[in-house]
Amino acid sequence: MEFIHEQSVFDETITSKQPVIIKFSADWCPDCKRMDMFIGDIVEAYNAYQWFEVNRDELPEIAQKYEVMGIPSILIFQNGEKIAHLHSAYAKTPDEVQSFLAEALTK
Repeated sequence: MEFIHEQSVFDETITSKQPVIIKFSADWCPDCKRMDMFIGDIVEAYNAYQWFEVNRDELPEIAQKYEVMGIPSILIFQNGEKIAHLHSAYAKTPDEVQSFLAEALTK
């Protein structure tokens, strides 16, 4: 998973014609650390898609624009639009994340 540290890189990344998956997190977030323990297997299972990570504290304006209130959150973008959003309350287990991806990526 590649980190995005600049607004311009984020803006360019989300314009992809293919869905792009972006995980929002922060260094201090215990739930983010918990997700890190299982997200690798999910990234591998969904390796047909590009995965990126944004530190919400580094780029708060992006988090605000796309209504990332809690972390970790997973957002999917395509053609510059947010097409799906897994809010932090529902991103606690591998099953929740996989169910979200399966549904969001088959629309």
